[in-house]
Amino acid sequence: MPRIVKHSRRVMAALALILVPAGALATMATADQSVGPVRCEIRATPEGGIVLLEALAYADRNVSGTYSFHVESTGRTGGTNIEQGGAFNAAPGKPATLGAVTLDAKGGVYDAKLEVAVDGKSIGCAARVGGAT
Repeated sequence: MPRIVKHSRRVMAALALILVPAGALATMATADQSVGPVRCEIRATPEGGIVLLEALAYADRNVSGTYSFHVESTGRTGGTNIEQGGAFNAAPGKPATLGAVTLDAKGGVYDAKLEVAVDGKSIGCAARVGGAT
């Protein structure tokens, strides 16, 4: 009987090593916030060993504004510091992609922040992506 218990522990450990990273990528926070006619979102899409982070804006009406998208990490192999920004236009019915980055998903932890300014009002979104090793 102890043999079965050891085997079960090994199987559980192996599953944990497989499922925890997959779960971490699958449940990465998609953060969003809204004010007035605009809502922002940071969307994380894992695929293979990479993750795509997209800065998105949704609008209830035609709007124009500015955005700042910042992605940062520190880790064993160095750090990441990415800044994107500029002017944008958004219309109802389809999200406007403001910026996008593709990153290594294996063991990396990334903090993403998006700030959107429209009609003199600012909103921000933040997400932490990754964390599994």
